[in-house]
Amino acid sequence: MTSDYVQYSMQDRVATIRIDDGKRNALSPSVLGEIRQAFERAESDQALVIMTGRDSVFSAGFDLNVMKRGGVNTLRMLGAGYSLAARVLAYPFPVIAACNGHSLAMGVFLMLSADYVIGSRGEFKIAANEVAIGMPMPRVAAAVLRNRLDPAAYQRAVTVAEYFDVDAAVNAGFFDELVSPDELIPRAEELAAAFGKLDPAAHKVSKRRIRARLIRKIRLSVPLDLLDAALLGLRRTGK
Repeated sequence: MTSDYVQYSMQDRVATIRIDDGKRNALSPSVLGEIRQAFERAESDQALVIMTGRDSVFSAGFDLNVMKRGGVNTLRMLGAGYSLAARVLAYPFPVIAACNGHSLAMGVFLMLSADYVIGSRGEFKIAANEVAIGMPMPRVAAAVLRNRLDPAAYQRAVTVAEYFDVDAAVNAGFFDELVSPDELIPRAEELAAAFGKLDPAAHKVSKRRIRARLIRKIRLSVPLDLLDAALLGLRRTGK
């Protein structure tokens, strides 16, 4: 499966989902839909997943062009992104995120929905920068961050929109390990081979057991976050 911005390839029961829009990998409604379709296909193939980006960027987050226009399309995009995070968190086979470089906002939340996250060494920044752009941190995003980050780093990431370099990102909990850029995909494939030897039923049940509360919180928070976004949009247009 190859679409405009998301490529799907399969080898040895490992599906690689590559996001590549040729730019910053903005998560537009169409890209989010393509990623979701790729995960649906991977589950149908009973495949482990390696999710990765392009060159020096995993994803810069939601499509700002859509955000600036506001309205129903913005709310649909936000809802699709938040729901995708829950979909990845609940995916019944191991998911490895191979972060090529910069990852911001929804790109971070998607990345942290994986079971294991590999970062690439380089002059890259990782940030949940909602507060910096005038947006209260969504409940969904805060829940995903809290699930992964060191408590002190979580506070800084959410309240002051700290930008983490890759070494600080490892210490904070964004990444499980760092490798050189040329080792990123080989390391992800190595881990996928190792994870493929795990008992699939035990993995699925264990994941469901430890994430049930988080996934339930995300699903209950989506309508509240969309209401917040709609009200914020109304306030801005009313200025």
